[in-house]
Amino acid sequence: MDDELIEALKDRSYFFDAGLGFECQRCGGCCNGEPGLVRVSEEEARAIAAFVELEYEDFAQFCLREVEGIVSLREDESGRCLYYENGCAIYPVRPVQCRTFPFWAEYLRSPQAWDAASRRCPGVNRGRIYSKAEIFERMEASLAHYLADRNTKAKS
Repeated sequence: MDDELIEALKDRSYFFDAGLGFECQRCGGCCNGEPGLVRVSEEEARAIAAFVELEYEDFAQFCLREVEGIVSLREDESGRCLYYENGCAIYPVRPVQCRTFPFWAEYLRSPQAWDAASRRCPGVNRGRIYSKAEIFERMEASLAHYLADRNTKAKS
């Protein structure tokens, strides 16, 4: 992303200037339910494969899928992440997308969008208050990951 653009955006006023609360409740709501995409870069996929002690090629074949050029972790038939087992089984190496939730651009665009996130996730508006700078840091990481890995192809 363009550094000047990012800096200009940081100087604007937002509804989250005073910070936003979030504390993961370990409910698994973001890991279960509707099928979706959990983007993973090749580096993240290799880290997860090593963590779960699988050869990368086997991991890629059985645990990744490609949707319109986006590489994602697979889910089970119900839409649950393969690595959610009464908690995140890959927590130390979870993808950027998981680490930056709920500080995604889609939830930070308006107070209404943040309220929608709070209806989806019981940890939103609870616990630790993240500063504007911390929120931007997470949002930037999420956006950079999304843009950089948009065209990554699964290797099998």
